[in-house]
Amino acid sequence: MSRRTALAGMTAAGFAVWSANSTALQVYKEAHELKPGEFSWHPERAKSGPVSIIVSLPDQLVHVYRNGIRIAVSTCSTGKKGHRTPTGVFTILQKDKHHRSSTYNNAPMPNMNRLTWSGIALHAGKLPGYPASHGCVRLPRKFSALLFTVTHLGTPVIIANGHSQPREVVHPGMALAQHAEHEFEDAVAKLKGKKIPHDTGVTTSVIVSRADQEVLIMENGEIVSKGHATIRNATTPIGEHVFVLNRPHDGRRGLAWHAVGHHPTLTNGFHEPEEAVIKRINADNAVVSAMRQRMHPGMMLIMTDLPLHPERRSGKDFVIVTEHDT
Repeated sequence: MSRRTALAGMTAAGFAVWSANSTALQVYKEAHELKPGEFSWHPERAKSGPVSIIVSLPDQLVHVYRNGIRIAVSTCSTGKKGHRTPTGVFTILQKDKHHRSSTYNNAPMPNMNRLTWSGIALHAGKLPGYPASHGCVRLPRKFSALLFTVTHLGTPVIIANGHSQPREVVHPGMALAQHAEHEFEDAVAKLKGKKIPHDTGVTTSVIVSRADQEVLIMENGEIVSKGHATIRNATTPIGEHVFVLNRPHDGRRGLAWHAVGHHPTLTNGFHEPEEAVIKRINADNAVVSAMRQRMHPGMMLIMTDLPLHPERRSGKDFVIVTEHDT
């Protein structure tokens, strides 16, 4: 199975870089100038908020965002030919600081963040400067240890043929609701006091498929609700989008989401902006009610043109895969 997928654009800013081959010497480089084993780490740029991770396969870089602000970027090594790292939207399913491979001779996989039960993960490993793994995303050891401290079960990880920076989108009231403007107070009440889930918490993902016109709500990998999605102009593509819930936005009376466009290359050049696509979709009252009850900072809302067939998942927890090795 092969599907086109890309994240448009590449932004590179100067970062203080830690080199795995030096004694913690800091230098300033553009992200695309990093050498194998080098990375940046600036958690002070955003001390709190939902974390999301974007892996750019062509650039062999991993970008880490918190509260929509990039706090880190690192070199990586992804899958070699015949073992290519699949593209798509994933969530962290398991964490293990001292993991060993059950497939490849008990090989150590320090600071492992699992993405699929079939063996794809983020972990420390050798970085030769080109794709060399059996499908995992290898990271500098020090960086993998730091990353391990900010991820949790359910943290979204987007693996794509490019990179685009998350940006804030404010939707009035409750996303997917028929009467969003009237639901702001209720949405705020449901979010009040809730925090980003940690490794013992419950994480929620909402997946909307234009192909199936269906909405799924998954809680810790289990489907807890599903229903019909009403999509205006349903024959027009919506693209591939990931929204991570942040907080209520009192000034604009809406919920603030950090949005990442994850768009296939469309032959007609169509590109639906996040602000527009989130307003095109409504869901059944039962699904909206289930979503409302489970809302929490860090909840992920995925919108895709792809069908939600089981073969697009690796085990029950796999969210969306857009490309395998061919």
